[in-house]
Parts: sequence; structure tokens; C-alpha cells
Amino acid sequence: MFLNHSNINFKTIITFSFLLIVQLLYSQNNKIDSLKIELNNYKFNDTIRVNLLCDLAHVTLQTDIKLIKRYLEEAESISNTLKYDKGKARVFYLKGILENINSNYDSSLQFFNKALKYYESVDDKKGIADVYTAFGITNYDLSQYKQALENYKKATIIYKELDNKRAIATSLINSGNVYSELGSYNEAISNYKEALHLSKIINDEDGISYVQSNLGTVYKSQGNYFLAIDNFNKSLYYDEKTKDTLGIAHKLNDIGEVYSFLNKQNKALVYHKKSLDYSIKLGYKRLIAVNNINIGNIYLQKNEYEKAIQYFEKALRASEEINDLKQASIAYINIGKIHSIQNKPIIARKNYTIAKKISQEINNKRVLCTSILGIAQTYLYENENKEALLFAHEGKKMAKELDLLENQKEASKLLSEIYKNIGDYKNALLNQEQFKVLSDSILNKDNIEKITQLEYEYKYKKELDDAAEREIKLTKTVASTSKDLEKSQRNLLLGIITFLIVAMVLSSIIFFLKLRNSKAKTQNIITEQKLLRTQMTPHFIFNSLSVLQGMILNKEESKSVSYLSKFSKLLRITLENSRDKTVLLSQELEAVKNYLALQHIENDKITFQLNVDNTIETNKIKVPPMLIQPFVENAIEHAFNKQKENCIIEIKLTLVDSKLICVILDNGIGVDSSERNFNQNKKSLATKITKERLGYLSKDFKMEASIAIEDRSKYDAQGTQVTIEMPYTKTV
Repeated sequence: MFLNHSNINFKTIITFSFLLIVQLLYSQNNKIDSLKIELNNYKFNDTIRVNLLCDLAHVTLQTDIKLIKRYLEEAESISNTLKYDKGKARVFYLKGILENINSNYDSSLQFFNKALKYYESVDDKKGIADVYTAFGITNYDLSQYKQALENYKKATIIYKELDNKRAIATSLINSGNVYSELGSYNEAISNYKEALHLSKIINDEDGISYVQSNLGTVYKSQGNYFLAIDNFNKSLYYDEKTKDTLGIAHKLNDIGEVYSFLNKQNKALVYHKKSLDYSIKLGYKRLIAVNNINIGNIYLQKNEYEKAIQYFEKALRASEEINDLKQASIAYINIGKIHSIQNKPIIARKNYTIAKKISQEINNKRVLCTSILGIAQTYLYENENKEALLFAHEGKKMAKELDLLENQKEASKLLSEIYKNIGDYKNALLNQEQFKVLSDSILNKDNIEKITQLEYEYKYKKELDDAAEREIKLTKTVASTSKDLEKSQRNLLLGIITFLIVAMVLSSIIFFLKLRNSKAKTQNIITEQKLLRTQMTPHFIFNSLSVLQGMILNKEESKSVSYLSKFSKLLRITLENSRDKTVLLSQELEAVKNYLALQHIENDKITFQLNVDNTIETNKIKVPPMLIQPFVENAIEHAFNKQKENCIIEIKLTLVDSKLICVILDNGIGVDSSERNFNQNKKSLATKITKERLGYLSKDFKMEASIAIEDRSKYDAQGTQVTIEMPYTKTV
């Protein structure tokens, strides 16, 4: 088995920790320009100028490394003249970051020590905590994981004293990265989950994005490649939006690795070469080494051994130049792999042994496990079955402890061959069967279900607990007030049916009267009424009644009461909204939530997510009713015909440049596949009507209104994306 680079998300460690600790939003493109203008206009050599120079140095870390030195030199000179210790501290801190980015770790630590001394002299607690975080990052880069965790804990204690939730979340993310590198995934997920909770409390979308990126890394480590690519693509979109070139380089590398795991080597090669180009331009040696290893692995799989070993040797040289022991050990393993393939067991074992020694020193169990299995392979080549058996058993035990399926598969294959050589055919057959099972399970349904369940438990446990508590209360209420429910099931059913039929008749009368009396001269009104009638069709109502009848006959008391409550509420909201040309966005979302809740009771295989941007005041914005629900219904009916699990529909509302955008995402078969599988002449009525309706609404509201339906394959994702630019008005 060969290894790719480590599972850590380097952008998170360096960019998120160093650059977000100082409260500057470099994601704003005009920030640098405004600071430059401010600096040019400010002519006094005082502490204000020092701070402006440091701010500029900070925001240019990701765009112009050379320019930083000039800013810092001037800031240091003024600070020395003024004896401004806090300014000196910040200059040394930023110099340390710059050295770290350039992989000059010894020099980086020297600058951080100087910064700590000055911050302590002025009792700047936040500065002190920032330096401890910087120490932790550099410790990690040097594979000093224990020291890294200790420094992160010191920083977290101070951040908690200051109640700096943003910085606390950063420390948790960095600690999670260390645990992930050590293979301690439960601890990593625990830290990520806490960081995600804090980021949501403070509405920090950047923090949420970073946590998702690192969860993607965990998914990649555990073999859940679909979720890994989905998370990395979201993060890549964010990096491109903010022009974070270092982040782009890392995400390209991460996506390339996942495609490599999926055996899409040509596609993986494209991503890695793009990442390598960015890394060379930035002069970031560590990522240069990582990409060389990954490209070498691709050529290794293509059996182009000369090219592969050239890239591995480049990676080894780059790693040794910056004393990156982890990457060096991975390079040795892959060089050993090539020599094993070429039947050079002695040379291969020499490289594996060096990798084993390094991985033991840095306590990297994942690399250690692979090196041990590599040594076992070399002894098997030489028919040294006793030694091969010893190392193979050790490697298999470690692979099970770390839950590394690929390593377990490799160990089972080795043990089968070894036992066959020594005549132990029973154990040979047993390990051969284990090898086949592991081969089938790496990307199979059971493994995906396991990982999905793991995410579900961590992400939704609180919601499930709350829902269970509510259900218990509801059951007690039903039991205390409806003891004779079983005897009166038929009467109750008749009453419910009568109520719903009356409601349906009333809704039909209201629609008829509204159409007859409106005397509207524009096609907009006609189109709106068509759409409104598609929202609550008799088919939907009678289907709901059928579901409700089944619940009652099955004596599902609490479930039937809940279903009836939600259905009645949805019907009432639909009728109320149908009276007005515009409704409050909060009312529209309430109708959508009730519809989703009703659908979830009927079909719990689908998970719904509704996310509204915090900048949107839903009680002060009015929109045309029922623009969203038809597309959610369309996704439910058509997106998951063959998909039985991990079905997700997500609704996002954002306000961008005064435009209200609603995006409806699903991870189903995609609109392109859907059009191939279904009669293209049977286009969605709701889609057609909504397009007509938006055309007239554009004129009425005097603003742009549009809809776009796309297959998410163009974004390297699965499913369909519906983007609606919604017209709206603001209430006074």
C-alpha cells in the first residue's frame, strides 16, 4: 500500500489560525486598498502608523509575501524609536507567521518567543494566547503533536477568560486536526463539533466553512468519498470567492486525493498539477512536497515507475530541507513500494525500515502501520515466512485499532499468502475470505451507511433527543385525553375526512370567487392562481388522508395526531397566503417548514435542511407566496427514484447585492439524468408556471426575477440545483 499526504487540512491550520486570530477580514477585496489609502494619507510616525503597517502586512500574507517585509521593517523601526513594546510584539509575531509559511520553522519559533516576551511585558493576554496558538501550529509542522496540543490548551484557557468564542473555536479546530493526524477520530470529531457549535452561536460563516472542510478530511480518511468531495468543493468555492490562493492550492490537492482513491487517476492528476503550480508560485515547500508525493502515486498506479520515483525523490528532498519528518516517512514508504514491485526486497525493506523509525519517533500510527506491512511484504518475497508472519500480524492488529480498511485488506492478503507457504491452509483460506470481504466493503453500501450514521449521530443527536422528548409529552397528552380512541377510530376518521373535505371545498370556493371577482387584466394574476392550485391538489390531500388512515388503523396515536396537526396548519397557511399578492417571508417559510415536516413523517429517508442568512429580516420582507414549495415537491417526487439512503434536500436563502436568492439543492440523480429517464414532453407544470409568473412579477415589482435549473455535476457534485431570484418588497 502506498500513502498520500497526511489527512490534515493545512489551510485550516495556517490560514484559519494565524489569519483569523487577528480580527481582520481579508476576505473583503477592498480591505487592502482602503488600508493603503489610509496609510498613504497618514504621515505621522506614531503608534497608529505602526498598527496600520501591521494590518497591511497581515492582510497581504495571502497575496504578496514580498511586500510584507517592507511593511514590517518600517513598523519595527518606528516601534524601536518609540519604545512601543506592543508594536514590537506584533511585528515579531507576523514575522514568525511569514517564516512558518516559508517552512523556516526554527526561525519562526525564535520570532514567536520574542513576541511572547513583549506581549507578557505589556500584559496583553490576547497577544499571549495568539502566540501559544502559533507555537502549537509550528509544533504540528515539526510533528511535535504532544507539544502542539499543550500549547493549544494554554491558548484556549486564556481565550475562555476573555470570552473570545471565535478564537476558542480556532483552537478547537487546530486540536481536532492534531487528533485526526494521530488517527483519534472520535476526539477530532468532538473538537470539530464543539467548534461548529461556537461558530453558529456567533454566526461565523467562515468558522462553519472551515469545520466542514475538516470534517471532509475525516470523511476522506474513513472512505466516505462522496461527502469528502462535497465538503471540499464547498470550501474551494469559498476560497475562490475570497481569492485565498493558498486555500485554493490545498483544496485542489484534497480533491485530487479523493479522485485518486476513486481510481479516477487522470482527473486526480489534473487537480494535483494545478495545486503544484499554485504551491510553486507561493513558494510553499510543504505543499510542494505533498503534491510531488501524490503525483508520484498516480504514476505508480499507472505502472510508470521511473516517473513515479522521480516525484517521490523530489518530495523526499523537499521534506528533508524543511525537516518535515512525516512527509519524509511517506516518501520513503512509496520509494520502498516501487522497489518491492521491482523485486528488490532488500532495498525496499531499507526504505520501509527508515519510514518505520521516523513514524515511531513522531507517533504517526497510520504511517507506522503501512511501513510495518511493507516490511512484511519484503520478507514474503524472500520466503522468510516467520519474519513475514510476525510483521503482518502486527500490522493487521494496528490497522484494526485505527479502523483502516485498506491496511486491513493488505494485511489479510499477506497473511493468506504466508499461511499458504507454510501449509496452514485453514488460516490461509480464512484470511483470503477476509481479504474479499474487505475489498468489497471499502466503497460498498454498508460502509457508506456506517459513516453516514456516524455523522448523523454527531450532527443531529441533540435534535433527536429534543424530538423524542416532545414525542413523549405528546403521547402522554393523547393518552390522558383520548382513552377511548381505539373504540372511536371510525368516528374519528369520518370526522377528519369531513373536516378536510369541507376545507378543500372552501378552498375551491375561495379560489373560484377570487378568480371571478378579481377582474385582473394581466396574465400575472392568472398564472399565480394556476400555481396556487397546484400547491394543494386533491391528489395530495387524498394521499395524505390515506397515510393518516393507515396511522390510525395501526394505532400510531402520537404520529397520527402530529400528522393531522401539521396537515391542518399547512392547509390553513395555504388558504391564508392565497388571499394576498404578497406575504411576509416568515409566513412563506412557515408554510415550507410545515410542508417539509409533513413529508418527513411520510418518508423519513429524506433529510431536509432550511438555512436562512442572518442578514435577512424575515418579518420585514414580503414576497409572492408559494415560489419555493413546488420545487421541493418536484425534488421529493423525482430526485430519489433509485436512491434509498442519504437523501438530502437543502433550501438556502441569501441576500446578495440587494437580491433575494433562494437555492434548492438535492443530492439525487440530477436533472440531466432525470430528463433522460423521463418523457421530456412531460415537463414540470410548477416549473413552467413559475417561469411565466416570474416574468410578470419582474414587471410588477420593477426588479429582476428569474429561475435557473442546473445539474450539480458541473460543480463536481451530485443532484440538481434550482436557483430562484425572488422579487420582494420591504415593510415600513
